[in-house]
Amino acid sequence: MATFHDIIGQEQIKEHLQNAISAKKISHAYIINGEKSSGKEFIARVFAMTLQCEKGGTEPCQECHSCKQALSDNQPDIIYVSHEKPNTISVDDIREQVNNTIDIKPYQGPYKIYIIPEADRMTAQAQNALLKTIEEPPKYAVIFLLTENAELLLPTINSRCVMLKLRNIKDTLIKKYLMEKMQIPDYKADVCTAFAQGNMGRAIMLANSEHFNEVREEAVQLLKYIHEMELSEIVNAVNHITVYKLEISDYLDLIMIWYRDVLMYKATKDLDKVVFKDQIQYIKEQARRSSYEGIELILESLEKAKARLKANVNFELVMELLFLTIKEN
Repeated sequence: MATFHDIIGQEQIKEHLQNAISAKKISHAYIINGEKSSGKEFIARVFAMTLQCEKGGTEPCQECHSCKQALSDNQPDIIYVSHEKPNTISVDDIREQVNNTIDIKPYQGPYKIYIIPEADRMTAQAQNALLKTIEEPPKYAVIFLLTENAELLLPTINSRCVMLKLRNIKDTLIKKYLMEKMQIPDYKADVCTAFAQGNMGRAIMLANSEHFNEVREEAVQLLKYIHEMELSEIVNAVNHITVYKLEISDYLDLIMIWYRDVLMYKATKDLDKVVFKDQIQYIKEQARRSSYEGIELILESLEKAKARLKANVNFELVMELLFLTIKEN
């Protein structure tokens, strides 16, 4: 299904877009900004489907010819801009897929809609090429720029677009969705929700992982015995996670949940707030062993490690620094 009703949370964005449809005040360019897997493309798709829907309501009917085409990614007037190079959208990508086709009128719908995922990966030349189109678009054109970091776009592009910033979704909504819509058991929904940190896509990704139990078990085993392990053993254990097609940063987030549990239990002694409830004896032992300052230092080190990996710092060096900090605290 792909309707506004299926967008969990993001009430302000839904209201803004549906009001724009009702008032027939559609902007020519939107930036949807949010972290990876937060639902940017889904929101753009629902809005695009609604604009092209033959019934003309504030929700896509999902039954007309246009909606059926959109659901199968075959609506000729909803265009997804792609790029061959993994980390760059070139000026040629923008010229060939946007600038050279935007003046051709829509084939069937009232609008011609361009959705550009990872728009913050556009080169400066690509952005300048797109800017000219955004400044003087045809009446029927709507462009969606989907970004993780809209600040990487030119100020002149930012100022000409309606900015829609995705907010973190409440844990209660994420857990409810996992349990009711996906039939995920309670204990697993708790871990997925904590892992998600307000990002529904991340929660769904972990919930759908066929290796969820293995990944969780390997993380738990590592954390239970980390103080008895050599650094090289720890780095090898972390490296092994890649066989489950899970990004290292996601694995580090699972470790972060463990240490948040430790901190939460140390501060409150409240078992209800602990995610790894089945490991409570080890959580208690870690809470007894570590100081508040030590646990905070570990959590900070996990964030630093994620940032360093993103900046392509040597993997083994990052892991050694991180796990030295964990072993010392």
